[in-house]
Amino acid sequence: MEQWYLYKKKADFTKIGEKFQIDPVIARLIRNRDVIGDEEIHKYLYGNLSDISDPFLMKGVREGVDIIREKIRDRKTIRIISDYDVDGVVSNYILWKAIYDLGGMIDFQIPDRMKDGYGINENIIEKAVEDQIDTILTCDNGIAASEAIRFGKEHGLTMIITDHHDVPFILNEDGSKEEILPPADVVINPKQKECKYPYPLLCGAGVAFQFVRALYKSMGEDENKLEDLLSMLAIATVCDVVDLTGENRIFVKEGLKRIKETRNVGLRALLNVHDLMEKQIQSYALGFIIGPCINASGRLESAEKALNLFLEEDKKKAMQTAKELKELNDLRKSMTENGVKAALDQAIKYEAKGDKVLVLYLPDCHESIAGIIAGRIKDRLNHPVFVLTDAKDGIKGSGRSIEGYSMFEEMMKVKEVFTKFGGHPMAAGCSLEKEDLKAFRKKINENCTLDEKDFAKKVQIDIDMPVDYITMDLIHQLSVLEPFGKENKKPLFAHRKLKIERVNVFGKNKNVIKLALKSSQGTRIDGMIFEDETEFREKMGTNKYITCTYYPVINEYQGYKSLQINIQNYFFAEG
Repeated sequence: MEQWYLYKKKADFTKIGEKFQIDPVIARLIRNRDVIGDEEIHKYLYGNLSDISDPFLMKGVREGVDIIREKIRDRKTIRIISDYDVDGVVSNYILWKAIYDLGGMIDFQIPDRMKDGYGINENIIEKAVEDQIDTILTCDNGIAASEAIRFGKEHGLTMIITDHHDVPFILNEDGSKEEILPPADVVINPKQKECKYPYPLLCGAGVAFQFVRALYKSMGEDENKLEDLLSMLAIATVCDVVDLTGENRIFVKEGLKRIKETRNVGLRALLNVHDLMEKQIQSYALGFIIGPCINASGRLESAEKALNLFLEEDKKKAMQTAKELKELNDLRKSMTENGVKAALDQAIKYEAKGDKVLVLYLPDCHESIAGIIAGRIKDRLNHPVFVLTDAKDGIKGSGRSIEGYSMFEEMMKVKEVFTKFGGHPMAAGCSLEKEDLKAFRKKINENCTLDEKDFAKKVQIDIDMPVDYITMDLIHQLSVLEPFGKENKKPLFAHRKLKIERVNVFGKNKNVIKLALKSSQGTRIDGMIFEDETEFREKMGTNKYITCTYYPVINEYQGYKSLQINIQNYFFAEG
C-alpha cells in the first residue's frame, strides 16, 4: 500500500530563479528540502570547504589535540580502535594517516565482528596493555563503552573517544534525559548536550576529519595537506547514511570532485576494478559499489583487510586486494538474497499475526548480513525490523526502522532483555540470550504505538510536472542538487495519465521495461521501469494509461541523445 503526497511549500520561485539563475523548478526543489533564505540557498548551491565550521568549536577537541600533540612529541604509542563498517574503516584511516604524517607512533586495531562484536571491549584493552600501548584513540565507537573505558583507565591507559553515535542516557521520572558519558580523558562527540558545534550530524569520519584538522592547525601544519582525505570522507558520509545536508553535503561534494585524482593507491585500485575511472562518479557509486566492498571485508573476513588496502603503496598488491574485496562482496550479495527469502517468509507470518515490530530469527544467517536483510524487509513491508541469528554467546542481530519509530529509544524501554545494544533512531544492533527472544518480541511490540497508517509507504512527490516541461537544460540544472542521499533525496516528479503506445521488454531476466508514452499535449517520451515483466503485465492488464512518479534523464545511444523518464511508482487507468 502506498500513499502519495505532494509537497505544497510556498515561496516566490520565479524570483528565486531569477536571483540565482536557476529554473523555477530547481528553486521549488530547493524549497522542498527546507533550504530557505538567500544565505542558505547560496550555501546549498555553492557551499565549499570555507563553510565548514572551526573544529575547535567541538567540545573536547582542544583537550584531545593537546594530548595527542604531547604523545607525538614524547614518542608515545597510540592505537586507534574503530568500528568494522565503512565509517569505522575510513575514520581509522583518516586518523592513522594524519597522525602518522605528523610523526606519531601510531597503529590500529579493528574489532572482529564475530569474535569481538561492535566497539571497544576489555579484550582489546588487555591486548593494548600487553603491547605496551600508551594511548587509545577511538573513532566511530566508544560513546556507549563506559565499562571498557573504565577498565582502560584502571590499567593506566590514556583514553580519547571520538564518536558520533547517540549518547546513552537515563530517563528520569520527569521525562528528562540524563547523559551517561564514558570516563575517558576526553570525549569528542558533537551529539553531547554541552557541545556547541553548529552541525552535530557528522558521521564518525567527519568527527575524525575535524579532529585532525584541529591537530594540524595546533601544530602549525598546512591543513591543505589533508585534502586527499576528502574522497575517503565522502565515501564514509554516504555509506553511513547520515543526512546529506550542511557540512555533510559539502564534504561529499568536495570529495567527489577530487576522487579521480586521489593519491591513495588502494582507492584507485578499487575504482579501477569497477571501471569507475572512465565514468562520472556520484554518490550512488560510493554507496552501492565502493562502500559495499569495504563493508564486505568486515562482514566476511576482517575489516583490517580494507584498511590495509588504503595503506598499501604497491599498485599490484593493491589491485589484487581490490579484486578480492570485489569477490567477497559478490559472495555477500548471494548470501543476502538467500537470507532475504527466508526472512520474508517469517515477516509475512508475524505481520499477519498483528506484530508491528517484526523480530525475525534466522539461526543460520551470517550475523554480518543481518542488518542488510533487516533493511530489505523494512523496505518491502515498511515495518521496523530486527533480524537475529545465532552467535558465539546467545543471539545477535541488527534492526532497521521506519520514520516515526526511534529504534534506539524503543530499545531503551526494554533494555533488560539485552546483554548489549546501541544505535540510532533508524538503525541499531543488539545481543541477547536465546531464551529472551520471545520476551524481546513480546515487549518491543507491546510498547509500540505505531498504527496501520504508519505502515503505508509514503511517496513524497516534489512537483506534479507534466513531461512536456522536461528539457535537456532542466536535466543539466538538476545536477546542482547533487549529491543525493538522506534528507537530500533525488527529486521525484509526477505526471497524471500518460498514454502507453508501446511496451518493449529487455534484459536477460526480462526485467527492463521500456514504454513509449504520449502526453495529452502530444509530447512523446520513453519511460523505463525496472521490474519483472510478468508482474508488470499482470498489473497492466488491458489498461492503456499510466499515472506515475519519475525522474528525468538524458539517454545517450550511439551518439544520439533523447529525453527519458525513469519511473519509480505507478498505477494504471483505462482511458
